[in-house]
Amino acid sequence: MERTDIIFQNQSISDGQTLVSVSKNFVIGFFSPGASSYRYVGIWDNDVSERRVVWVANRNSPIKDNLGTLKFDNSSNLIVADGSGNSFTVAHGMGLQDLEASILDNGNFVLRSIANQAKIIWQSFDFPTDTWLPEMNLTVGSKLLTSWKSSDDPAVGDYSFGPGITNASQLIIWWKGNAFWTSGGWDGDVNALIPELKSISTIPLYFDCDNLTCTYTPNPASRMTKFMLDPNGPLNIAQFDPDAQSWTLLWRQPASCEVSDLCGVFGICNNNMLPSHCRCPKGFAPQDTQYKFIDSRKGCSRKIPLQCTGDKFIDMPGMRLPGNREKLSVTGDDECQSACMINCSCTAYSLLNGCSLWYGDLTNLQDGYNGSGVGTLYLRVAASELESISSSGHKILWIAGALPSGAFVIFCLVLFIWIRRLKYKGKGKQNGHHSLMTTDTIKLWESEEAGSQFTMFSFSQITNATDNFSTEAKLGEGGFGPVYKGNLPDGQEVAVKRLAANSGQGLAEFKNEILLIAKLQHSNLVGLLGCCIEGEEMLLVYEYMPNKSLDFFLFEKSRRALLDWEMRMNIIEGVAQGLIYLHKHSRLRIIHRDLKASNILLDTDMNPKISDFGMARIFDPKGTQANTKRVVGTYGYMAPEYAMAGIFSVKSDVYSYGVLLLEIVSGMKNAGSQRRGNSLSLLGYAWELWNEGRCQELIDKPLHGRCPENVALRCIHVSLLCVQEQAADRPSMTEVLSMITNENATVLDPKQPGFLSMLVSNQAEITEETCSLNGLSITNLDGR
Repeated sequence: MERTDIIFQNQSISDGQTLVSVSKNFVIGFFSPGASSYRYVGIWDNDVSERRVVWVANRNSPIKDNLGTLKFDNSSNLIVADGSGNSFTVAHGMGLQDLEASILDNGNFVLRSIANQAKIIWQSFDFPTDTWLPEMNLTVGSKLLTSWKSSDDPAVGDYSFGPGITNASQLIIWWKGNAFWTSGGWDGDVNALIPELKSISTIPLYFDCDNLTCTYTPNPASRMTKFMLDPNGPLNIAQFDPDAQSWTLLWRQPASCEVSDLCGVFGICNNNMLPSHCRCPKGFAPQDTQYKFIDSRKGCSRKIPLQCTGDKFIDMPGMRLPGNREKLSVTGDDECQSACMINCSCTAYSLLNGCSLWYGDLTNLQDGYNGSGVGTLYLRVAASELESISSSGHKILWIAGALPSGAFVIFCLVLFIWIRRLKYKGKGKQNGHHSLMTTDTIKLWESEEAGSQFTMFSFSQITNATDNFSTEAKLGEGGFGPVYKGNLPDGQEVAVKRLAANSGQGLAEFKNEILLIAKLQHSNLVGLLGCCIEGEEMLLVYEYMPNKSLDFFLFEKSRRALLDWEMRMNIIEGVAQGLIYLHKHSRLRIIHRDLKASNILLDTDMNPKISDFGMARIFDPKGTQANTKRVVGTYGYMAPEYAMAGIFSVKSDVYSYGVLLLEIVSGMKNAGSQRRGNSLSLLGYAWELWNEGRCQELIDKPLHGRCPENVALRCIHVSLLCVQEQAADRPSMTEVLSMITNENATVLDPKQPGFLSMLVSNQAEITEETCSLNGLSITNLDGR
C-alpha cells in the first residue's frame, strides 16, 4: 500500500509499503540490491524506468527476512526492525514526542517537529551513502560519499569522495584513504570544479564551497542532477531527462590516466595505449620486470644512475607537465637549462610559459593528453645513456659535455653565483635532497648553543655508540629518519635520530629542533643532549626512553590493557603540564604543531615526554595567532583553521591535545577506516554519543569497573571543549588542566567539534606547500 510522504510516531512502514515525496520525485521503502536477497531501507528515484537507490539507512545491517518495518520505538528513535525483533537505529529522536518522518522532494529524509517543521532533528543528508544530491553538503572529514562494496552489497566499500582536507573546493576520490583522483582547484566559476561539463551539459552546475563544506545546485533547480560513486571507484554525474523519463550520464571520471600516480615514479601514462596504459621513458626500465604496468604502481627506475657532472637532457614533447614544479624567473632558455644542470637534485625542466624545474622522482607523467598544460619536458639522464637514446631518434641536449672537467667546475661555480644574485633559490632540500652544511653554519649553531648543556658529537662517536647503526640497534623509523639506540663511553643510553636521504624534513627542521628543545628544560619534555653535523650526515642525540611512545601501548590491544587508569591520568596531566610550560612558562613561547600519541615518549616510570620539535614555532608573546603557507602536522590531530587556512595559535595545540585526550580515555584512534556509529572519526562518534547521553560507551573496556567513571567522563567532556570548531571557544591549557584535576571546576557544554579526520587506513603525516598547477593555486602534500 502506497503511503503519503509522512509517518508519525504511531505509524510504521512494512516491507512492501513506501513513502512518496509530495512532487513524487523520490520514494523510501524496502528493497533488495542486485542478486541479493537481503532487505534494506533506501531512497530511490520515482517514476524512472531503472531504479537507482540514492541512500541506504541500514547499509551495514541488512534484514534477512521480508518482515521488516520502519517505525518509531518507545524512545522516539526511528528504527528498522526485522521479524525476530532485532533492530537498527536510523535516527535518534532525543526523547521528543511530537515527531514526524518525511521524505522531501529533494531526496532528503528528515525527522522533524510536527509543531515546528523547520526544526530538523535529523536528516539523511547528514549521512550520505554513495550519492550526492543538490542541496546536500559534503563536509571535510565527516560527511563523505562512500561507495557500495558491490552492486549487490550497499555496505561501506573501499572508495570515498568529498572535499579535500586542505581545500574544500578541491574534490577528491580516495581509495582506502589514498588519493585516487582529484578535481583540481576551483576559481569560483560555473562548473570550474568539473570543467568538462561546460562542453557537454546544457544545465550548468553552480558549486558553493568554503573552507569546510561543498554543495551544488543545477540551474534551473527543477532539473534533477546527481553525483554517484561506483563500487570500483569512478564518479558519475547524471541528469534526469523528463521526456525520456530516464537519467542521462553526462560525465565519468577518472579516466585511467587521471588516477593519481597510476604508473608510479617516472612512468608515462597514455589512455590510448593498450593493453597497458603505462610505459617507461628512454633510459628507464620497470622497477619490477615481472609485472604489467597496469597492475602495479612501482614505476620505473634509471638504467644508469645520474652522475651530476656531464649529465644530459632528452626532450619529451607533448607531455602533460607534472604539477609539483618550481617557477624560475630567467632572461633566456639557456639560463633555465643551466639552472637545472648545476643543481644535482634537479630532475627535469620545461620552457612552457617560462622556466619550470622539477626535483626528485617525477609522478603523474602523461602524453596523448588533449587539455592544457602540454609541452616539452626535458628529462635528465646519465651521459652513458647517450648512445642508446640517440639510436631511438631522441634529440640529446649536451650541457657542457665538451668542456674539460676543470673548466666545467669553474663554469658551474660562476653560473651558480650569478644565479644566486638573481635570487634563485633551489628547492632540492624540500624534496629530500639536502645540501651540505657549511663550516660557517656549524660555527653559528655552536655559538647559538654555547650557553646550553649541548654537545657536538663527532660522527665516529655516533657510529661507535650505535655499533655502526646496526639492525639490532634500530628502534624504529620516524618522519625525520631512522632512530637507533646507542651507548656512550660513560655508559649513558641515548636515542639517535639520523636524517634520512628521502626525509620530508630538512635543514630548517633540524636546526629548529636544536634551537628550541636545547633551550627548554621541563620534566615532561624529552631532553636533547647534542647533535652531529659532519659531511652530509645530520643526527640528533636524545635521552633514551625505554618504554617507547604512547601509541606503542595505546593502539595495540594486549599492551593497552597494561595502561591502568592511574598511568593514563599521569600521562594526561604530564602532557598538559608540558604544553603549559611551552605556551606560558618557558623562555620562549612555543607552539608544538605536531602533538600526537607517537610523539609522546615514555620513560622508565611511564612518565610522558613531549618530543619532536622539528615543526614547532616560536610565537610572539603579545600575539594571538599567526599564519603560514606551510602547513605541517598529522591528519586527525590538526585544528581546522590550521589545516584549512594555515592559521595557528596555542589553541591549535589545545585541539591536538583534545584529540589525544579522547584517544587515551577510549583507546581508539581518531583517524581510521573503521566506521563508528554514524561517523568516520572518533571525534564524530564522541559528539554523537555526547548528544545521546551515552559517553560512558567511549571509556576503554579494560578500564570498566577499574576507574572512577565520573573522572573519565569529565575527561571526555573536556576533550570535546578542546576540539570545538572555533579556536576562540577552546579553553587554554591551564584551564584544561584545572578542569581535569578539579572536580569543582566549572565545565561548559561543548559546541560541535571541528571534524578534521579523513577516512584513512593509516594516519597520514603531511607537510603542505602552496604551488601552482596550470594557473590554479593548489596544495602539494609531501609525506614526512
